[in-house]
Amino acid sequence: MHNSSAYRMRVKENIRMVDPACHDTVMQLTLASPDGADVRSFTAGQYVRLAIPGVKEPAAGYFAIASGPESLSSYQFYIKNAGPLSAYLCDMQAGAELEVEGPMGKGFDLNTHKGKDVYLIGVGTGIAPLRSLWNHIICHRSDFGKVAIYAGFRTAMHQMLTDELAELASHDIEVSITLEAGHDSWDGPIGYVQHALENDAPDGSHAVACLAGMSAMVDACTETLHHLGFDESCILLNY
Repeated sequence: MHNSSAYRMRVKENIRMVDPACHDTVMQLTLASPDGADVRSFTAGQYVRLAIPGVKEPAAGYFAIASGPESLSSYQFYIKNAGPLSAYLCDMQAGAELEVEGPMGKGFDLNTHKGKDVYLIGVGTGIAPLRSLWNHIICHRSDFGKVAIYAGFRTAMHQMLTDELAELASHDIEVSITLEAGHDSWDGPIGYVQHALENDAPDGSHAVACLAGMSAMVDACTETLHHLGFDESCILLNY
């Protein structure tokens, strides 16, 4: 469902998601309809185009929806301060308005993959569309076999959603966190998510993988998944 005309949404809240000592800023931006109506329906993994009303610079940008498609009271996004638009978005206060287009993109459509094992693989703010997807899977957990998430972050201070990821075990969802740089009390994988995947060597014969993040990581993980027997048609990107 894509209506090309832009519409206005209002900031409901904007919360810092990473350790205050972390030099990178990542915010959880929540947008709602100004009149309190439900937001437009979407498929997990879809994204919207956000623009500052009435200005050409900074230019608009695309952000994946991080909230689940079953929850239409608002859209949530993870915004990393990494440029003029994201810097503006990270500073927005409740009540401010943005121009929105979408949702758009193909998202992660698991309708043809029911009964399979599902692997969600992402790094950094690439976890946003995966969070939308795991919320959707929780609502339909019996439709799938094993569900496992492989998330990568630069350091412990960059790690997001720690509590939420820890709670996924109660929904029979396995979580593996990889840090590029470990620390003294860290006993999980260190390096890149594709290495954690290689080490665990999941069986790709009756499975689907959903990837989100930087293209170098997506390419490396795709290669690993091919080695593990994942068919090309079962390696999904959200765009």
